[in-house]
Amino acid sequence: MKIIDQTQSYTFSKYFDMKIEVRDLAEEFGYNFSRNELNLPQFQGELNRINDTKERIKEILPYVSLNSETARREMLISPIIFDLIHYTKSEVRIEYSVKVNEQLQGYFDYLIEKEKQLLVIEAKKADLDYGFTQLTSQLIALDQWEKMSSQEILIGAVTTGNIWQFGRLNRQKKHIEQGLNLYRVPDDLEPLMRILVQSLI
Repeated sequence: MKIIDQTQSYTFSKYFDMKIEVRDLAEEFGYNFSRNELNLPQFQGELNRINDTKERIKEILPYVSLNSETARREMLISPIIFDLIHYTKSEVRIEYSVKVNEQLQGYFDYLIEKEKQLLVIEAKKADLDYGFTQLTSQLIALDQWEKMSSQEILIGAVTTGNIWQFGRLNRQKKHIEQGLNLYRVPDDLEPLMRILVQSLI
């Protein structure tokens, strides 16, 4: 049973609103899907801001209401993006519009590029499960985007700000993996940042 009407237009966020199971969406576009422990490579060099960033986040959390996506972006995600730019000198596009076709279009909350490496991050107020469905549609769009480089593995993350989850798309095998690992901010900030940095170098 088809879940996408080819005569209709869909955005990435619409797949979140439709509450589609990620496996069903992947298979609809011709991709395999699995959930696994993702032992993503971690950067082994020095991260000279990690302790300061962790302490700043810990300091503000008791005083900030995180009941909106905007608050989570400003207070929890932005410090990580700032540090990621510092470590990798990557270019960050915020709410970047992409249209592959009528079924794969919309905005990436964060599309981060370093030379030929791309990383996509999707921010959600809540509901990582359907947030991952939305991330999956974005990874598929990147795979099919005509401007895409020869990058073999695409990495994406969905986050509520305080919880992060990664996905990986193998372009040759057309296989999407949802990581079972969850990274919490600020407690798991260091391994989280090491994965983000490594994905761009």
